[in-house]
Amino acid sequence: MTPLILLPGLLCDAALWTPQRAALADVADCHVPDLTRDDTMAAMARRVLDEAPFERFALAGFSMGGYCALELMRQAPERVTRLALLDTSPHTDTPERREERLRFIELAQGDGFVPITRVMVPFLVHPDRVNDEPLVRVVREMGVHVGAAAYVRQQRAIMSRVDSVPHLRAIRCPTLVLCGAQDTRTVPADHDTMAREIRGARQVSIPDCGHMGPLERPEAVSAALRDWLTWN
Repeated sequence: MTPLILLPGLLCDAALWTPQRAALADVADCHVPDLTRDDTMAAMARRVLDEAPFERFALAGFSMGGYCALELMRQAPERVTRLALLDTSPHTDTPERREERLRFIELAQGDGFVPITRVMVPFLVHPDRVNDEPLVRVVREMGVHVGAAAYVRQQRAIMSRVDSVPHLRAIRCPTLVLCGAQDTRTVPADHDTMAREIRGARQVSIPDCGHMGPLERPEAVSAALRDWLTWN
């Protein structure tokens, strides 16, 4: 069994990875850390390392979890046997995205947290899935479970992250770069950059899929991860 750490994204918890944990149960010993307690990306990655139940492990990060994975690779690359970066970006925020985060922080600190969990759904999933009630329910329930205070910490951590592009060529382990073809939050071009800069990286695009690939297209994402776990 391969030790596998699965890092969830902003306003996500272990439910994000439920399909993959089930699909990979015969080949991977999966662990999903709590990424709600820190307000810098460096501290978030350090806590993952300190609390990991494995000394060495495969590492998959989704969205914010991908930012954390890249930071972890700077701190302790010797502990990671293979890396998967899903629907994420190596870049820091644009000024527009930073302003958006600050507005959402202000809303979350007032009375606007629940509306945030609702208004974001159309930006997270493929247009054909906006009215998929089971999918939308899981996304919203994760947000409510994470809560407003943790959401603010996560947003601050995301804004604290460094530009990972200069560090990509230092990554030496087998790396999967995966993205929903219709992801508008972490766009396919960002994944092109990671696949180009990381030596030997393999890139997978999931068709008819927005940002929430592990939940939108669980079979395709699980199949890609299973294949990745076998690479030499």
